[in-house]
Amino acid sequence: MASRLGCVHDAAIGPAVSEIDDPQAEGQSLARLIDDLVATRSDLFELLVGVAPADMTVPGLIGEWSARELIAHVGYWAGNAVEVIHAVEEGRADEVGEGKPPTDEVNETVARVARQTDLATVRKREAASVDVLLERLGRMEPVLLSVRLPDGATLEEGVREDGPDHYREHADELRRVLEGGGHA
Repeated sequence: MASRLGCVHDAAIGPAVSEIDDPQAEGQSLARLIDDLVATRSDLFELLVGVAPADMTVPGLIGEWSARELIAHVGYWAGNAVEVIHAVEEGRADEVGEGKPPTDEVNETVARVARQTDLATVRKREAASVDVLLERLGRMEPVLLSVRLPDGATLEEGVREDGPDHYREHADELRRVLEGGGHA
């Protein structure tokens, strides 16, 4: 699985804001990021309508995960993006990922907790994570998108990975499963 923002990586580059030649372009990039998050999340949840309500908590929809675990998973990583934005806003980009367990361990923990949580609560938590992420993005200074994280990615690349690209990745997986007429 691809790494997420919370992982510690060997190539620590440290925070750096690249020179901004066009502040308007940075603002447009932030607006596109917000629009992409809203659209890809909507796509995933529209696809989840195709999963029978009785099957939402049955393991094996995508890999070992049920729809409930999938929802918890994307919600967790949206919340992680909020934490990274907060660190960058406080000038602590160089600390992103410090002390965090490997991504696979995080994903296993999120799935385990989701299995012990009712679907309605999982949905509420995911929605709250995305609401906070959208709120933070909506008031963030666009120049921060260019801040480099310890893994070498920019903040924008990291937020895209944990946000819209992540929702897109799992929507594409779910689409393949649903078009194939069965669980993965």
